[in-house]
Amino acid sequence: MTERGRETRTYLIGYAVALALTALAFAAVRWPHFPARTVFGIVLSLGLLQVVVQFRCFLHIGLRRSSRADLLLVLFSALIIALMVSGTLVVLFNLRDRMM
Repeated sequence: MTERGRETRTYLIGYAVALALTALAFAAVRWPHFPARTVFGIVLSLGLLQVVVQFRCFLHIGLRRSSRADLLLVLFSALIIALMVSGTLVVLFNLRDRMM
């Protein structure tokens, strides 16, 4: 199989798995058979699986040594985003407390 064919197959598999994970998350919320906390846990874990599929199939980030630098770049970006979001939330909740 050629490199292009292998890459196309990876994209199609990734698309199918991502679509299935999204459909499962929607189904878990639309037809809840479990308590709300369990449904939240199911949706959260399906979201994390979705991130793994996106990284592996579309961004081609694996655990090999050659792509470890890319993985560190993504993790550092996630850390910076988490710091920005948490800092914003702290400021907003502090402002809300001062207004009440």
